[in-house]
Amino acid sequence: MAHHGLKRLFAAIFMLLLLLLTMACAASADGPTYQSTILFTHDTHDHFYPAPSENGGEYGGYTRLATLLELERVKYPDAITVDGGDFSMGTLFQTIYTTQAPELKALGAMGYDVTTLGNHEFDYRAAGLAQMLEAAASSGSPVPAIVQSNGTVLDGPGGQELKKAMEDYGVEDYLILSRGGVNYGIFGLMGEDADACAPMSGVEFEPIADAAKRTVAALKEELSGRSEPYFIICLSHSGTENGKGEDYELAKAVDGIDLIISGHTHSTLDEPVRVNNTLIVSCGEYTTNLGVLTVEWEPNGEKTVEDYRLVPVDETVSADAELERLAQSFQPMVEEEYLSRFGLSFDQVLARSEFSFTPISQFGKEHREDTLGNLIADSYIYAVQQAEGEDYVPVDFAVVAAGVIRESFSAGKITTSDVFNVSSLGSGADGSPGYPLISVWITGRELRDAFEVDASVTGLMPAAQIYGAGMTWTWNPYRIILNRVNDCAQVLPDGTKVPLEDDKLYRVVTGLYTGQMLGTVNDQSFGILTITPKDAQGNPVTNFEDQIIYTSNGSELKEWYALAAYLQSMGSVDQRYAAPEGRKVEEASLNPVSLLKGLNLVGWIALVVCLVVLALIVLIVYRIVTRGRRRHRGEKGGMYRRYRG
Repeated sequence: MAHHGLKRLFAAIFMLLLLLLTMACAASADGPTYQSTILFTHDTHDHFYPAPSENGGEYGGYTRLATLLELERVKYPDAITVDGGDFSMGTLFQTIYTTQAPELKALGAMGYDVTTLGNHEFDYRAAGLAQMLEAAASSGSPVPAIVQSNGTVLDGPGGQELKKAMEDYGVEDYLILSRGGVNYGIFGLMGEDADACAPMSGVEFEPIADAAKRTVAALKEELSGRSEPYFIICLSHSGTENGKGEDYELAKAVDGIDLIISGHTHSTLDEPVRVNNTLIVSCGEYTTNLGVLTVEWEPNGEKTVEDYRLVPVDETVSADAELERLAQSFQPMVEEEYLSRFGLSFDQVLARSEFSFTPISQFGKEHREDTLGNLIADSYIYAVQQAEGEDYVPVDFAVVAAGVIRESFSAGKITTSDVFNVSSLGSGADGSPGYPLISVWITGRELRDAFEVDASVTGLMPAAQIYGAGMTWTWNPYRIILNRVNDCAQVLPDGTKVPLEDDKLYRVVTGLYTGQMLGTVNDQSFGILTITPKDAQGNPVTNFEDQIIYTSNGSELKEWYALAAYLQSMGSVDQRYAAPEGRKVEEASLNPVSLLKGLNLVGWIALVVCLVVLALIVLIVYRIVTRGRRRHRGEKGGMYRRYRG
């Protein structure tokens, strides 16, 4: 009996052990095994301080973002912090980009692990980026790692300096970061559109899918030899549009990427986009939000999103004292190194406005005249008059594109810092911050084509929308694309409207970047529309930097300074900018006169095609009707003959 009892006891113990083992295996197979938390931003654009929000509050600012990062790290001690590029160019802090590298120092102070390069990091060209990287590397301050996997520095101006600076800083194709028992393989890419937005980068960029396949393979080979699991992240400055776009195509084309941080297009994804087994996330521009993603995943790669939040960086968040001190330490440098040459200070009040302009979140979204665009265009004419003095050659048309306007004005005080934020992009031939104004000449026929670009392309490419001074144009959205403008004229200083002369040269003033883009109209419209910027003698412009406008002291006339000088001259913003003035007008009409007025070649071809199609339809209907009549008469005749017979 004792022997049988012992056997039963051993059997029970064995069954219990087997049950426990089965439960453990089931838990291992069915339950999440690892957890990864990623804190992320992109397109922060130098936003050290909060900015006014259209709802009356405030948004953004590194000073408040730092506070949120620390709060999230309390919840997730093993979180990694990454950025998707375009951390520079957007506020006055960028003016010390090459000497002080304030952006990378700020990211380092906030505890970022890694970032990548966006197109705006190349705004000061290869030499400027090289200087910034050297300044950051030699500063002794904590700075994030930089990964860039698809760019090859060319042997052009600044090329050798950039190669050395990237080596000195430690820029790599990818980075492996171990945190909380997980290896993170992180690499960076810059997409096709971002590349096109950096025409003077001095870097050749490989297609992102090709580079990603190569880099993911290299990461897997290195990571597979480690005992810890791995999670592969792509910091892609390529973008998504409504959940699609270059990063969506990247995820479709390349296996093995667990997560894409999608920058460049300033998108905000309220939920992650899942493509096969890849997640794509975006949190918006200008430090509006902090992105928080927590993923639970199994060794087979199956991922479950446990937490995804876009945490608002707003007035409810207190500022971080360390970041406040850092930002304040940079302001005197900005004033000494840059603003002193303009006789201005950082927070100097230049004007006051009794009304708000269109919030930047809504600016350019609708195809219509906008008073902020009017204000900027008018400021160009004013500033050129001041710069040229007695030698002033009248400006026939001043134009600014929506894509270069980065901020707006709220009612109240307008400071130097506010004005710079509106026109903060680029640099000139002198290498100093801010695009300069240029002067070119184009014909009346080409001006009409420029208005046609605005009328026809804006819906597809909002950044191409233009705002002007000195001209007026009307378009009809019911007309065929590339032939929607049905009227345009020059507006003289006294308000008189004068028809454009096709072959006459008109002086046009715009920013350097916008001027460089004018010539691309020919290719984009397949030669249907043509704009060839010329000098005053009618010779085609080959180097737009030769057309830069200079002030009386020999310095470049910057876009932002033109706006600052104009506002300062008014003191109080003129009420004329409170509402549109009819500079460009939509005339949505099916009236034949409006539909057929001023047809260009596209319109005539479309009209001829329509008439031919209409004629064919009439002919076909006529034949069907006449054939039916003949058959009917034949049937009646046969009946008559049969009756008589």
